[in-house]
Amino acid sequence: MSGAEFGPGGSANADFLRSGARKSTLSAPPDPNSVMAVRFAGYAALFDREDRGGDIIRKGAFARAIAAWRGRRVPLLWQHRPDKPIGLIESMAEDERGLRVIGRARGDAPGAAALMLKAGKVSGLSFGYRVTRADGRAPRILKDLDLVEVSLVTFPMQPGARVHAIE
Repeated sequence: MSGAEFGPGGSANADFLRSGARKSTLSAPPDPNSVMAVRFAGYAALFDREDRGGDIIRKGAFARAIAAWRGRRVPLLWQHRPDKPIGLIESMAEDERGLRVIGRARGDAPGAAALMLKAGKVSGLSFGYRVTRADGRAPRILKDLDLVEVSLVTFPMQPGARVHAIE
């Protein structure tokens, strides 16, 4: 599994996401006394590399999901926890390497996420998804995915899925 998978037998987080929570409530103005937001770029997924769960994502697996999210922002969560939204993904695209994202962690985010990101103490990226098309079992080849969220994590399923630039 490349990230947090939602679906049959999946996490209770699926209920949160089905409830329409894709529309973020993170638009409130930041507290002027809080730490500034941290903008970053990185890869939430890498193509053609087996992850720790035995999945391999193929290029094109996110194409439909990217189109479905057009005009809306994907939520950025802390460690895949729907009760800990920390920001938004501003843009995402597939390139030759994987799913490249640009996001922003709020300065007042739970778990001091923005501070930890800026200090380099956490740099892993992961994503929540539902598999809509896959082949095989070990490894499982993921060909089409519904993207639910992107998370800043301590231990990504794909060790190379990381933040690589911070503003």
